[in-house]
Amino acid sequence: MRVRPLVVLSVTAVSLLALAGCSSSGGDDASPSATAAADLCDVAVDAGDASNAIEVSGEVGQTPAVSFSAPLEVTDLESTVVVEGDGTSIAGGDFISYAVSAYDVETGQVVDAAGYEADQILPQQISPDSVLGQVLGCAPIGTRVAATFPSSSSSAAAVYVIDLLGITPTAAWGEDQEPVTGLPAVTLDDDGAPTITIPDAEAPTAVELETLKEGDGSEVLAGDTVLVQYTGVQWSDGTVFDSSWDRGVPASFATTSVVDGFRQALEGQTVGSQVLVVVPPEFGYGAVEGNELQNETLVFVVDILATQHPIAG
Repeated sequence: MRVRPLVVLSVTAVSLLALAGCSSSGGDDASPSATAAADLCDVAVDAGDASNAIEVSGEVGQTPAVSFSAPLEVTDLESTVVVEGDGTSIAGGDFISYAVSAYDVETGQVVDAAGYEADQILPQQISPDSVLGQVLGCAPIGTRVAATFPSSSSSAAAVYVIDLLGITPTAAWGEDQEPVTGLPAVTLDDDGAPTITIPDAEAPTAVELETLKEGDGSEVLAGDTVLVQYTGVQWSDGTVFDSSWDRGVPASFATTSVVDGFRQALEGQTVGSQVLVVVPPEFGYGAVEGNELQNETLVFVVDILATQHPIAG
């Protein structure tokens, strides 16, 4: 595996997601095992002269004060634990929230930072194959590390200070709400995956929304990028046509990149919520000639796990 350093562009956090390295959104089981935790411990890179030379102060979760003698010679991927947390240890497959600051090894100056304010970075799935997994290992929540990334063909060497802030659940955790009469019924299995039962009734002709669980997190804004679990079925026969649960991993996308009915189930809702939406063809795939769902009324159950706000300017 080739170590891929971060390419920092701006505080969009989009560039900072390169910390996920060689992993992909579907690369790990979303239900980590004891073996997965051990795997992360096994791949954790060692501290070295370069990472040990980085001085870091300040509270975990707040922008750190960082200094080192520049230029700093960086030849290896190294990681020094600055603060060891006392929370749950992370495991392969976990979706973690984190904050990160990047520094120029030639000047010692900060290049960019993100994650110290809410909704700047989506949680990332961690694995033994990802660079993030290698610099954090199986660290407990609350850990801060100082890491050095060697140069590559596409990126200069860099210093990163990474705060491990939390593990994001892979199912909605909000407060249960009273069901709405006449809409599809939803039951959940032990992991939170929904089964949707269509009522014996005509499909609605307008978008219908029902909050099944009301979360206590941030509001999803227009144009946000969200991390969600979802299942979609056809009203006509209850057939499942798409499901992140079936793929074993949550999905992420912008609210503006989905059909309008799905968008309405996201924007204005809060993180931690579970929402049912009925989408008539006009607000689904009705205008997509030849699509197998063109004439179908669709029903989605969506768990909103996290949101990332768009960056102004």
